[in-house]
Amino acid sequence: MSALAADAGHRIVLSSYADVRDAFRQHDLRQALYDAGGAVMADSLITLHGDAHKQRRRVENRLFRRGTFRWWELNLVPGTIERSFAGPLAAGSADLVQLGRRTIMYLTAMVAGIDPPATDAAAEELEQLARVFSAGATAVHSTRDPAELNAEVAAAMAAFDAHFLAPALARRTELIAEIAAGRRAEDELPRDVLTAALRHQDQLGMDRDMIRREIAFYLQAGSHSTANLFTHTCHQVFQRLDDPEFAARTGDRAFLQRCVLETLRLHPASPVAWRRALATVELRSGIVLPEGTLVEFDLAAANTDPQVWGPDADRFDPSRTLPDGVPPWGHSFGGGTHACIGMELDGGVHSTGDRADEHEPVFGTVTLMVHALLANGARPDPAQAPTRDPHSSRENFSRYPVVFGRR
Repeated sequence: MSALAADAGHRIVLSSYADVRDAFRQHDLRQALYDAGGAVMADSLITLHGDAHKQRRRVENRLFRRGTFRWWELNLVPGTIERSFAGPLAAGSADLVQLGRRTIMYLTAMVAGIDPPATDAAAEELEQLARVFSAGATAVHSTRDPAELNAEVAAAMAAFDAHFLAPALARRTELIAEIAAGRRAEDELPRDVLTAALRHQDQLGMDRDMIRREIAFYLQAGSHSTANLFTHTCHQVFQRLDDPEFAARTGDRAFLQRCVLETLRLHPASPVAWRRALATVELRSGIVLPEGTLVEFDLAAANTDPQVWGPDADRFDPSRTLPDGVPPWGHSFGGGTHACIGMELDGGVHSTGDRADEHEPVFGTVTLMVHALLANGARPDPAQAPTRDPHSSRENFSRYPVVFGRR
């Protein structure tokens, strides 16, 4: 029987895997989770609906093709990891939360259209701004005073515009003009979200504020969720390194990718998704979602549905057998028209055993980061325990100290 609950506030909660999958595909259910985070998320790709979302997605999808991910993984990700890891390796210790954010920040900035920070101070500022944007985007889960958080987000937006967005926008505007005049070749133009937005600004109806929020959205979504996935995956792996059979497999990137995707199933970037019913919707299971109802997708519950993953659904097992048609990450990348546009950048391409492209695998950024960490003998710092983020109801770490070298 389908899991269902309703409260006096006209909210219906879906918690079975099948109901959530069906609901993700309903066009009359509009994104609602980020309504409280409008300072960052208003009019961004993830909050748009209908034709506006379709047009924006069509433009930005061109940047997120498998060949692009493969090129990034071969040519950009390894060097970025090497540069980001160099200082902590020399010091013999690191905080995984900070290391993850710093590593992914350079890649996320490149995808969003922000030129990579030239100094450590600039990189630190960009990281801090992304953290503020993440807090603003997930305001619905914040335990802070809303007025204080909104003021902090507004100040961060102004600093981001002045220090990072404005110069990046000016450079791309000039390049676009030179290409139009025939003074530069088309392939000299950066392949990023900011450039795509500028080239299709009139078609998409995007003003300067909308472009700023779109770039801030990509910046925070990529850095925040990916860094958290990196830390959670390391935590799961560290807990099992005393098992010789498990430890022997951690040198295999394909196995580590399965660890990443299993971790993502158990720790989705958002434990819930919200939708507002624009019309009455009836799911295949018979559940009726009346017009105007707030519908909550309990992703944490749906991702551990025993009807799909068995009686040990809440246990970490990267070698578990999956039913046909069920992705290893469950619903953590969303579904339908709002499925995560950058899922292959984070998690790579899941191997099915019969794909023609498996000779050119895409393991994903997080897999390569975890692989590099383990190759350098990382383990939890015995003198400092990891701590959880006290300012969020989400189960994320605020610090995770590790040391490097032989165990």
